[in-house]
Amino acid sequence: MENINEFDVEFEDDLDNRITLKDEDGNDVVFEFLDLIEYEKEEYIVLLPEEGSEGDDEVVILKVEESDDEDEESYVGVEDEAALNAVFAIFKEKFKDEFNFVD
Repeated sequence: MENINEFDVEFEDDLDNRITLKDEDGNDVVFEFLDLIEYEKEEYIVLLPEEGSEGDDEVVILKVEESDDEDEESYVGVEDEAALNAVFAIFKEKFKDEFNFVD
């Protein structure tokens, strides 16, 4: 999957758990929002690419950052491998009965 550096979030519907982010080339990528996880006083979102997308069997974890605008959030890729693994471990534990995780 292409690296997603720029995150323009569009919630498609208030009742829908899908969000659209723009990748580095400006292409829309649709994800299903799965969870918000707090780890070491930071928040991370766990997303699943829409079915049929490249990498649709792997989750994407992004760090939530505050924006200058109170009504908006921004998301950045997680560079810290230890934090990424810890957040994924928390997610796997929470959803062990709902997903079939492959190590």
